[in-house]
Amino acid sequence: MKKDGFNIMRNIQVIEELKAELLCIIGDFFKLLTRGSNIAQGAILDCISGAIIVLYILAERLGYSYTAVDENIKKKLKMGIVEDDEIEKEGKDLSRLYAHLKERQ
Repeated sequence: MKKDGFNIMRNIQVIEELKAELLCIIGDFFKLLTRGSNIAQGAILDCISGAIIVLYILAERLGYSYTAVDENIKKKLKMGIVEDDEIEKEGKDLSRLYAHLKERQ
C-alpha cells in the first residue's frame, strides 16, 4: 500500500463504507430520475456531485492521487474524441468535458 505504518484494517473498513455509500447514491439517483420533476433537480445534482466525491476519495484510498484520476479521465476523453465515440458524435460532450478539465488546471 502507499503509506507505511497505517492501519490496514481501518483503511479496508473505510473503502467498504465508501463502496456502500456509492451504491446508495446511485440508487437514490435512479429513483430521482423516475420522478422527473423540477424539485428533484437539486437532489439529482447532489447525487452526481456526491458520487464524484466518493469516487475521488475511494481512488485516493486505493493509492491513486487526485491528479492521476484527472489525467486518466482526460486520457479517456481524448481517446473517445479521437475514436469519434457515439456520445461525441451526438453532442460533442466529450470535447466539452475535456475542455472543462483543461481549464481547471
